[in-house]
Amino acid sequence: MNQDLIIARYGEIGLKSPKIRSRFERKLVKNIKATFECDVDRNQGRIYIFPKDFDEGIEKLNRVFGVVSYSPATSTKATYEDIDETLSQYTKDLMTDGILDENTKFAIKCRRVGTHDFTSQEMAAHCGGVVRNVVLAPVDLTNPDLTIFVEIREDDAYIYHEKIKGPGGLPLGTQGKVVVLLSSGIDSPVAAYLMMKRGCEVVALHCNNDPFSGPKVTENFNALVDQLNIYAKGTPIKRRVIDYGEYLTVAKEKAPEKMTCVLCKSGMYKIAEKLALKLGADAIVDGSSVGQVASQTLSNILATRYGVDMPILSPLIGLDKEEITAIAKDIGTFEISKIDDGGCSAVPRYPETRADLERVKKACEDMDQETEVQKAFENIRKLD
Repeated sequence: MNQDLIIARYGEIGLKSPKIRSRFERKLVKNIKATFECDVDRNQGRIYIFPKDFDEGIEKLNRVFGVVSYSPATSTKATYEDIDETLSQYTKDLMTDGILDENTKFAIKCRRVGTHDFTSQEMAAHCGGVVRNVVLAPVDLTNPDLTIFVEIREDDAYIYHEKIKGPGGLPLGTQGKVVVLLSSGIDSPVAAYLMMKRGCEVVALHCNNDPFSGPKVTENFNALVDQLNIYAKGTPIKRRVIDYGEYLTVAKEKAPEKMTCVLCKSGMYKIAEKLALKLGADAIVDGSSVGQVASQTLSNILATRYGVDMPILSPLIGLDKEEITAIAKDIGTFEISKIDDGGCSAVPRYPETRADLERVKKACEDMDQETEVQKAFENIRKLD
């Protein structure tokens, strides 16, 4: 089929003020160009993409946040003669590809922007006749097997029959920067993905718990960031790693053992806040889901966030494990996350599940948490 461009559509970007919409459109175009080689035009709420490699463009456009749907299309001029010729050939190509035959119920939908000597309804009826001149397929405007779209904008016309669902959301890089506490598990990579989908630039912070974690933890972290980066063209994820084992050792030695998980998460938040302030990020993100593990009961969530002034966002907070796993499979992180990394041996046999804030404060004082957090933060490393 002789398709020469891809029409991409956005959703909520169109609800912004003209100034903001234009800025978001420019960022969306930049991200598209960073994802695959192409030329791009913007016009009246549409993004017209001319890929160097058409198949690559169709495959990779599904990774660009802000794109709600897209259609491989054939362009022509908005005259009866040009539309007739192009639509006739398009119909023949549909037949060759086995998409249309004399038993296929079809409809024509026409959308028109600009000044023309025909209405949208008149052009749709005309195009239906063009198709039936090629194949005597039945017209069914209510429940068609195939819909052929004819989109006319000023002097140009576009013909297509597919609307491929895009990832939606907002263009990556339009909503500020966040620090994501990214482990090698299933949840936090999904949390990072969902924040990227809302347009946030991500700094991935990994806490290496050695000697309480296995040797594959940092390796898996890097593999997860590599996978997430296929959705981050134009605004790649930054990587930061800290050695967290010394902090955990002090927590286990100087505070009640059952408080280890609470103190662990509390320290991570405080380190993430320091990093966020240093890098100009606006929030911290984690993969918490209410009740999923010991540190994620409501009382523990409250206790672990004590002393952190920056917003902590948990996009998975109301999702269950099946829902989170489904997203992980869809975005390609699940297979990496399920690799056995040995877990964390610092977890006590009976972890605290209903932390009292006063006892948490006391435990933080006992281990001199502020000093240990600062020591860990001073040894933070870049991996990008």
